Amino acid sequence: MSELFEDLSRLFDEGHRQHIPDLLTDRHFARGTPRAAAVLIAVTERPVPGALLIHRPHDMRSHPGQVAFPGGKIDPGEDAITAALREAHEELGISPQDVRIIGATDQYQTGTGFDVTPVLGVIPPDLPITPNSAEVADWFEAPFRFLLDPDSRRRQETQWRGDTRRYYEMDWQGHRIWGVTAAIIANLSRRLAWQELLDG
Repeated sequence: MSELFEDLSRLFDEGHRQHIPDLLTDRHFARGTPRAAAVLIAVTERPVPGALLIHRPHDMRSHPGQVAFPGGKIDPGEDAITAALREAHEELGISPQDVRIIGATDQYQTGTGFDVTPVLGVIPPDLPITPNSAEVADWFEAPFRFLLDPDSRRRQETQWRGDTRRYYEMDWQGHRIWGVTAAIIANLSRRLAWQELLDG
């Protein structure tokens, strides 16, 4: 068992024992019954760990062109972990056998009708990635430290559906990470004592 997996698992378990009442959500913007979805936060086993992110194609119906974690709707008979692994395989060619699951973290309800369960896992470095062009326009790996560090995020706001929507935004080498993805990262960073994980 790898040191990263052990440390991340311990911090994940410790962080999820506490109640955090003010995690980010867009629940108040949602309409109707949300559809269950899952994403995979795949952390690479490196001296400086990273996380895989994708760009959605611009012609997609949901969140076109945005940066996201690999993921999608949970099919009948699936749980969040199964769905996240299936989607990562379909979108990036990552074999489920290459992902060491740590666990599912806090659900995030989007304003566009999804109830997203993020699933955290560890993958070997430099896996061959074969993006599905129908679902992935591009992919990249951003340092986990950068993603989890609150100093990397800027708070923004816009008018949406007659109300002020506040959201976070990050930029990694020209990749704009914002909205749902940035909120999932921000919530996870509150669950993990990430300085301990990354500083040793």
